[in-house]
Amino acid sequence: MLALLKVMLIIATCFAFTFLVIKTTGILSVEQIKHWLIIAKSSHQGYVFSIVVALLFADLFIAVPTLTIILLAGYFLGFHVALIASLMGMTLAGVVGYWLSSRYGEFVLKTIIKDKAERDKASSTFKQHGFVFILLSRAMPILPEVSACLAGITQMHFHRFFLAWVLSMAPYVAIASYAGSVSSISNPKPAIIAALGISGVLWCSWFFYHRYISKQQWPKQHL
Repeated sequence: MLALLKVMLIIATCFAFTFLVIKTTGILSVEQIKHWLIIAKSSHQGYVFSIVVALLFADLFIAVPTLTIILLAGYFLGFHVALIASLMGMTLAGVVGYWLSSRYGEFVLKTIIKDKAERDKASSTFKQHGFVFILLSRAMPILPEVSACLAGITQMHFHRFFLAWVLSMAPYVAIASYAGSVSSISNPKPAIIAALGISGVLWCSWFFYHRYISKQQWPKQHL
């Protein structure tokens, strides 16, 4: 488990660095994204659609406020169009992240973990718990991208990865898109409730899953 945590931490640190750069420079701030969407909507709704897809895909390379973007998409595009745009962008991010990591991840893994036995252990651990890890990864920023990269690096079967990715993504996007569509500048309450509700449910799920894993491992460590 320690070997896997080491890989996760290093990948997460890389994504966190991009988040700090964005925060420091002011690039891709929420206000800036809102401004882009307002200008795009005044021209053509298709531009708003394209911006949403591009921003959610870009989350693979730079940490962007995913939930906020989906809520804004719901507000500017309406539920159904926002749902399609968000699903497209996040699917692209997951699949490309998996593909790039499966292609080049072995080199990264060897660089981080020199010992082959430890690399095999890290891969085995993720393959064992990776499906649930991906399902619950949207509990906090950066984890979804980390999970997609880990799935590729550890050569998790693509169909298994894609199923977990869709199951984690679809309810998240549907709830956020709908909440954004029924919110307004004067009444942001639905969006706020959705954001808090999604985070709360996912965090509780993480807590109970962690307890389950700990109970499973404790007897083995004391035999």
